[in-house]
Amino acid sequence: MTFRERCDAIEECYEFMLAYAGQGLPAAAGNSSADQVRQYLARAAEALNGLPEAIRAEGLESPFIDVVANDGRNSLAAIELVRAAPAIGSQLIDNLNASIHLRALLTDLFLVDEVLKVGARGL
Repeated sequence: MTFRERCDAIEECYEFMLAYAGQGLPAAAGNSSADQVRQYLARAAEALNGLPEAIRAEGLESPFIDVVANDGRNSLAAIELVRAAPAIGSQLIDNLNASIHLRALLTDLFLVDEVLKVGARGL
């Protein structure tokens, strides 16, 4: 997966979670919407694994990659915690959306993407 594909997967997950949280769904096993959110979470988790390498593959070398890696690990830990829950309701997803770890990661990705767009490589 390329860096931009990883960004898309993470952003799509976050956007889906915002909509899911707004539905006010209770935590209930067998909820088809919960199955869908699990799919988005799984794709985001996959995108997080190898994220620093994907950034380097774009030609960017920077100490900031370590920041992205750390925020990615923290976000992945939160995502995996939610994925392990037997039932996923809107409140659980709303709490994940509010996680400073996930928000920091999203901001990191926006920043790196913009740096890559202007062609910066070594910092």
